[in-house]
Amino acid sequence: MSRAIRLTAASALALALAGCATDVPQVLKPALVPDAFDGPVDASADVWPKPDWWKSFGNAELSALITQGQAGNYDLAAAAARVMEAESQATIARSALFPQVDAQADGARAGGSTGAITTLGPSSQQSVGNSFGLSFGATYELDFWGLARDNLRAANEALKSVRFAKQVVALTVTANIADQYLGVLALRQRIAIANENIAAINSILETIKLKVSTGSLSHLDLAQEQAQRESVEAALPSLEEQEAEARFALALLLGRAPEKFDVAAKSLDALTAPTVVPGLPSELLLRRPDVAEAEANLASAHANLDAARAAFLPQIALTGDAGFASAAAGTLLHGSNFAWDYGANLVQAIFDGGKLIGEKDLAKAQQKELIATYRTAVLNALSDVETALGQVAHNRRAEDHLVREVAAAREAFQIAELQYRQGATDLLNVLQAQQTLFSAEDELAQTTQARMQAVVHLYEALGGGWSEDPDDRTQRRVAEPEKRG
Repeated sequence: MSRAIRLTAASALALALAGCATDVPQVLKPALVPDAFDGPVDASADVWPKPDWWKSFGNAELSALITQGQAGNYDLAAAAARVMEAESQATIARSALFPQVDAQADGARAGGSTGAITTLGPSSQQSVGNSFGLSFGATYELDFWGLARDNLRAANEALKSVRFAKQVVALTVTANIADQYLGVLALRQRIAIANENIAAINSILETIKLKVSTGSLSHLDLAQEQAQRESVEAALPSLEEQEAEARFALALLLGRAPEKFDVAAKSLDALTAPTVVPGLPSELLLRRPDVAEAEANLASAHANLDAARAAFLPQIALTGDAGFASAAAGTLLHGSNFAWDYGANLVQAIFDGGKLIGEKDLAKAQQKELIATYRTAVLNALSDVETALGQVAHNRRAEDHLVREVAAAREAFQIAELQYRQGATDLLNVLQAQQTLFSAEDELAQTTQARMQAVVHLYEALGGGWSEDPDDRTQRRVAEPEKRG
């Protein structure tokens, strides 16, 4: 009874001391997070993305591609495997909190001979015997100083970090699929613009050839327009190669081979870029999986530091063995064949050449590194949002001007072409108007692509609709006062 009381008291003391783990340092200072974003926002837009934000573009093909990517992307598959690895590491760390019990059964048959000299001469006797055994052993290391629990806490925080890292990969893959899809359509649109320009040049060439054949024009106009056509046609192979490479990159994101892969849409005209705005910067930190990943890494490093400190203290282990031994299997489990023993041992490092001190200093340095890494992640998140907000607004303004420029350039080209056919102007005016129209249309396609991709980047910068579980947080929000113990 007294032994049971002693074991119970020891266990209670271990549990009490295990709660002495120190709090994660609070490094999210108010000065690190501004009160509001500076970038231009649309007051009528939705605040924060929805988890299926890509559907807001109104394109069924894009939604289908993202669904395929979420199922087939190999970077996502690797991230999921890393989560399984971290879960296994947490299970291994948890096992240190429980007794380790093993069983062993053995059986043997042995024999020998003995020799003797008698009056009848030398003689020998053969002896053969059996032995059977069944034993159980148990060891339990008392976690007096919380070492095992600190290791488990570090493993659990590392598991959280890997789970957040998987969310980062998922968000990046989704945004990259949308980005590449928009790139493919923009390049197809630019190729179509180039072909339309070539068709317009060919139309004017027919007029020029007719006038040259009648002697009303010299070959100079014909050569100039032919040079213009060759210039436009020379740009086509590069655009076509870029479109193919964009499709190949898109196929890779989906986990598919590039051969035979294609998309149906031919331009950006079928897409509508949605609008979204951020809330408070402090709320952004709850919506960025990369910030949560850095936060969990810091918490894991702090648990490792606690474990390194606990390693300086003596480790106490309980051991026990019990078993049966018999010369006959039938009588093995009889009470008379039972034996047992138990004990305890204490291990304290006296001299280790500085190993424990080095491990503690290493853990402390890693914690300092991850404090800086966490603060960098916070600043990068804020910068990403500000950059995306500026890109969306500025590309939208540029696009509005280019739309008007294209309309004016098209009208100017039509007038110049008509006047040239009527002999009221020279070819130089037509060439200038044509070049202005082609350049404006091509620039408009690129700016529209940039604006839509900026919207994608804004959704990505805002976390793509992800949010951190409050129970997973170890850094208090800057708006919350620090608690005093």
